[in-house]
Amino acid sequence: MFATAPAPEAPPKTLAELIERSTVGFANVALPPSLKLPALPVAVTRFTEQAGKPDANIKKLAAIVETDSGLTVELLRHLNAAFHGMRHKVQSVHQAITLLGLRQAKTFLVTTGVQAAVRGKKSKLINQGCFWNASLQKALFAREVAKMLGLDAESAFAGAMLQDYLLPVVTNDLYDTYLDFTARRSDLPAKMVQFEHDAFGWDHALAGASLARRWHLPDELVASILFHHRGVEVLTDPILKDSPAAAVALSALLPDQLRQDFRGLEQLAFLESNWPGFDLRVLCETVDAEHAELASGVRNDFPLTRRCKPVLEGQVLDPSASICDEGMLRTA
Repeated sequence: MFATAPAPEAPPKTLAELIERSTVGFANVALPPSLKLPALPVAVTRFTEQAGKPDANIKKLAAIVETDSGLTVELLRHLNAAFHGMRHKVQSVHQAITLLGLRQAKTFLVTTGVQAAVRGKKSKLINQGCFWNASLQKALFAREVAKMLGLDAESAFAGAMLQDYLLPVVTNDLYDTYLDFTARRSDLPAKMVQFEHDAFGWDHALAGASLARRWHLPDELVASILFHHRGVEVLTDPILKDSPAAAVALSALLPDQLRQDFRGLEQLAFLESNWPGFDLRVLCETVDAEHAELASGVRNDFPLTRRCKPVLEGQVLDPSASICDEGMLRTA
């Protein structure tokens, strides 16, 4: 008798199914034991666990946040900046969560908690100031693109802030391998994630998404981390194109200190030529203006218009040339 060929697997229908299939077979045990993964603040972990319950109570959730003074200050600062036109300032965590809504409050606290966990770790390779500066630019860019696509702008902002959150950790703990990457960058694959797969069998997006799932982060944020190197092809994916992950993937094409995608600017130029509503110069100028407002007068030495200067001026991009600014990488 002839063996019957197995029926082809049906394509995933939801974001959760797509994430599950894309991470199957990978576990954090695949990572080297020397890798010191960050841990979320206890208050954030407790908040995400309690917020996911049907009987979630804002009063109890506020009490959890208030056990962490840093989170409390950041939440109130964020709300008073966002609602600066209000007659009275937001003075309590309970009021802040009520104004934001449970879903958005959870997203904000998770994003803030992850940043705090990673900022506490030193990196021998990455300049953390420049790293978070570029992350904020990507987040502001993703938020603007999400608005254009009719997607959840705040989830896109948070996803873009988190897309590379594991890089300061892995580049420090696996320093020699990543130093070799920066030294031989022009001779390596266009995408850094391919180099990581060749060197480790995994990449920072997969590892970051796996850890994010363990933290019970929302699917939109996990997908934004997992698929942020999909490039413009994300706009044709039947599931991701309707997710904030689409805006995050486009933000990942922006230049950064590790030059993660040599062809990122080329893809953005291609997108601009094929999408009438996509104006890269206007987006860069909008991001720089919003960045300046958030920085409250602090000088931004690496505005997005400067990072994207080659494509804004119509220059032919040379993949062997550096598109990051001098001094952005630590080499010792």
